[in-house]
Amino acid sequence: MNLRTLCLCVMLLFSAAALAQDAAKPSASPALPTLAAEIDGQLSTLEREFVSAAEAMPDDKFNFAPGGLNIAGSEYKGVKTFAEEVRHVAASNYVLWGSVTGDKSPIESTDTNGPASLKTKTEIIQYLKDSFAIGHKAAQSLTTENALVQVTRPSGKKGWTRIYAVTFGISHAFDHYGQMVEYLRMNGIVPPASRANQ
Repeated sequence: MNLRTLCLCVMLLFSAAALAQDAAKPSASPALPTLAAEIDGQLSTLEREFVSAAEAMPDDKFNFAPGGLNIAGSEYKGVKTFAEEVRHVAASNYVLWGSVTGDKSPIESTDTNGPASLKTKTEIIQYLKDSFAIGHKAAQSLTTENALVQVTRPSGKKGWTRIYAVTFGISHAFDHYGQMVEYLRMNGIVPPASRANQ
């Protein structure tokens, strides 16, 4: 065997050993998402759909309630107006998400439909958007270490965990979003989230 062939064999041997070592190393797996990122992503979906639905109702129909339609066999007596649905969710957002962040509603109200002082669509939508900012702050604060820590409710009682307050705020708003979709459709308005499917 000549020197050149010997050198080539040695180089191939070292190359094979290097490749074997690289293959033995665990491959870098993608980083798992955080709890905060996952829940904040859900909140972003809710915000996009809820705010766009609220904005879709014209100013002159913002106080619509189906009771005035007098649909035979229906029972709409005492249901919330569209504006009350939006105010109620925004006020609830402050209660739930504010219990995690310490933020309070800028307008004090004991009415479950939110501050009655908010009359115009513009005022109500701004109140809603501001409540979602508190929601993002609450969601982004969640960690696996603090998610089950109890927080104090506005009433002063302890009793719900940070993750409950954040996730219940999301499910509560989606419940009312469904009602708002019906109000929009009763007024001949296709909800923005459904328009892409047409």
